[in-house]
Amino acid sequence: MSRLSRVELRERNRARVLAAAGDEFAERGFRDAKVDGIAERAGLTRGAVYSNFPGKRALYFEVLAGLAEHAPEPPAPDGGAGAVQGTGPSPTAREALGAFARAWLTRLPLADTDEEHGPARLGMDVLPEVLAEEWIRRPFAQLMKLDAILLGLALERLGPPGAPPGSRVRVAEAVLTALHGASQLAAAAPGFIEPFNVVSACEQLAGLELGGWWPPSHVLTPALPADRPWAPPGGLDAVRRAPARLAGDGVLAILGLHRLEAVEEAVRAAPAGAEVTAVLVTGDPDELAPLARLAVADLCGPLRHAFPPSAWPRLQVVVDTSGAVAAAAGIPVVSDGTEAAVRVESSRIVARAEGRGACHAIASAGVAPIP
Repeated sequence: MSRLSRVELRERNRARVLAAAGDEFAERGFRDAKVDGIAERAGLTRGAVYSNFPGKRALYFEVLAGLAEHAPEPPAPDGGAGAVQGTGPSPTAREALGAFARAWLTRLPLADTDEEHGPARLGMDVLPEVLAEEWIRRPFAQLMKLDAILLGLALERLGPPGAPPGSRVRVAEAVLTALHGASQLAAAAPGFIEPFNVVSACEQLAGLELGGWWPPSHVLTPALPADRPWAPPGGLDAVRRAPARLAGDGVLAILGLHRLEAVEEAVRAAPAGAEVTAVLVTGDPDELAPLARLAVADLCGPLRHAFPPSAWPRLQVVVDTSGAVAAAAGIPVVSDGTEAAVRVESSRIVARAEGRGACHAIASAGVAPIP
């Protein structure tokens, strides 16, 4: 039997640690889980655990992100199944929000007879961990804004036509506020949540009239001409849970986790049909990158279930943990404050901008449409 290389051994140990951590968190809960217990379950030393992950919270976020990214796609809902799955007319925004809320709620521990820990309660300590660390709150808030943008863009594609740009994103914010509140009450007050009422409330929000999006009054960052080859590495589009289309023409918005709301500027300013990709980067890949993956995957699982593919947002989201995509775009050093954008045409970067307003500047400069 051939010996494992150092890289293969590290990957095997990392997988063993993650599997052991998942069992430890499910059985004991995040608070009572111990790194020594994880090491014992994995058959490794405590040092081997820390050589792969800096601490228990990084492990926790990574376990949850992996579970969310690999969760089975939920079955088609009854009644409106044909509409949602593409075998009938498209659902209305109200119907889609109802299906989205139902898919969201199926993941929660809704009865006081549920296990104290177990898979359904595994994610209940995410918000307490966010609240415990001020430096995590701002990225988390921006991730929630990104989730609202994704859900709002899907709602826009279901109509009705003529709604102010961005108004559906504001509706999505209200829906996510209700559902995240339901998630926390499911943990804090078992048996209190009445799922049918939560679903009905989310459906009613589809008709809410809220303010729209408005363009920046001034953009200080100009779009500068560029001419460099574009040969991106591979990446996963977290919206579709499929390989990202990075090699084609379009706009890439490279955004640190403090600047995610700027993706809406790229989406609104880009011509109709343009490919827009949000590349998420961070200065803390150990903890914040898996938190980003978790937030997007938790949103997009129910979204793919509730909305037909024709209504999925025309926005790709790639979590660039290693910074490889950003480096290929000419941004070798990234942080949570990064805001940059490039325009790609015919496998070359033809324009670039860095700083506040970069997304709007590049997107409004024009891109080639999707064929």
